[in-house]
Amino acid sequence: MKFLHDFALVLLLAAAGCGGNGNAIEPPDDGEPPADGFGLETVVQGLDFPVWLTAPAGDPRLFVVEKGGRVVIVENGSVLPTPFLDLRGQVSTGSEQGLLSLAFHPEYSANGRFFVNLTDPGGDTRVVEYRVSPGDPDRADPGSARVVLTIEQPFSNHNGGLVLFGPDDMLYVGMGDGGSGGDPQGNGQNLGALLGKLLRIDVDGAQPYAVPGDNPFVDTAGARPEVWAYGLRNPWRFSFDRDTGDLYVADVGQNRIEEVNAVEGAGRGLNYGWNVTEGTDCFEPRDGCDRDGLTLPVAEYDHGDGCSVTGGYVYRGNAIPELRGTYLYSDYCSGFVRGFRFANGQAAGERRFSELEPDDHSVSSFGEDAEGELYILTAGGRVHKIVPR
Repeated sequence: MKFLHDFALVLLLAAAGCGGNGNAIEPPDDGEPPADGFGLETVVQGLDFPVWLTAPAGDPRLFVVEKGGRVVIVENGSVLPTPFLDLRGQVSTGSEQGLLSLAFHPEYSANGRFFVNLTDPGGDTRVVEYRVSPGDPDRADPGSARVVLTIEQPFSNHNGGLVLFGPDDMLYVGMGDGGSGGDPQGNGQNLGALLGKLLRIDVDGAQPYAVPGDNPFVDTAGARPEVWAYGLRNPWRFSFDRDTGDLYVADVGQNRIEEVNAVEGAGRGLNYGWNVTEGTDCFEPRDGCDRDGLTLPVAEYDHGDGCSVTGGYVYRGNAIPELRGTYLYSDYCSGFVRGFRFANGQAAGERRFSELEPDDHSVSSFGEDAEGELYILTAGGRVHKIVPR
C-alpha cells in the first residue's frame, strides 16, 4: 500500500524488491540533531495495517487506527480484545482508501467526542463524529455517528485522510488533490475546491460545523471558506509542534520529488505550490514556472532515495531530552528515518537516524502519545516506540 502516491507504483516496487518563516526550536550550538542515544522498542505486532496512533490528553492508552476499519486500544503493551470502534464494512479499503485517522476533541475527558476520517463505500471522504459509550471508556458508541463533512473523491487515490486538532482547538482536515496523476482537475490551485487543501473548521460553533471567521479566504469570491492552505498533492501526514504551534506538512510528490514543509505558526493562507511545483522543481509548466508567492519545502528528496514521504512529529517527549526539537519523518518504500531542526526558515542539520529504521520498513505513519513520546507504525502490522538506550 502506498497512501501518498499511486498504489500501482507500490505494487511494482514491491515486486521489484524494492518557505515560510522559521522559528528556532532549541537547537544545540551547532544546529545539529543529536547523536545516537536511542532506538526502537516493539510495542505490539500483528495489527491489520495500522495507519495512525494517538491518545486523548492525559490518557496512558494508545488508540491505533487500522486501515480496514477498526480502532483498537493498546493498554500496558497489549491490544484489548474488543475494538474501541469497528467500522469494517462501512469503509472502502481499495487503493489508498480506508479508515485513515482519528482525532480526540480537546475536551474529550469531559464530552467524550472524537472524529474520524474515512472513505465511505462510494469512495468519498467523510469526517464523522462519534462519542464514547457511557460507562465504558474502552468502547465507542456506534449509534452516536454524525457526519460532519463529505467530500466527493473523483479517483481512489490521494485521499489525504488526516484530521487533527490544532493549538487553536480548530479541526484541521488534510485533503489530497483528488487522485489520478498530475492533478488533472486542477484542484490544488483552485480555491473553489476542497481537494488539494488543508481545511480548518470549528466543530463546536454550529451543526455540522462552523467556518472560523479568521480563515484566510472567507471573504474571497469563489473560494471555499473552509480552506486554510492550498497547493497540496497528498499530505501524509501533517502535525503541529506541541511547544511552538509550528506546522509541518509532508506532501507526496508525483514522479520525482518528495517534500516536507515547515512554517512558523499554523501557515494561514499559504500556497504550497502543487501543481505549479513538485518540491522546488517546476511541474506545470516544466520550465519557467512562476514561484512568486509559493511556500517551498524546507526538505526534499528524489526517488533515488524513496517513493512516498511519511510525515512525523517534532519530538517533545521527556524520555530523550537530546532529541527534543527534532522533527522526524520517513519514506514508505525506503523505511529511512530522517530528522532536522527547523530554524530561521530552514531545515538545520538534517541527518539520517539509522537506529530508528524498523526492520519491517514500510513506515505507514508516526504516532504521538499523551506524553509526547513518538511511535513508528509499519504496514506489516507493528507499532514501535522510540526509546532511550
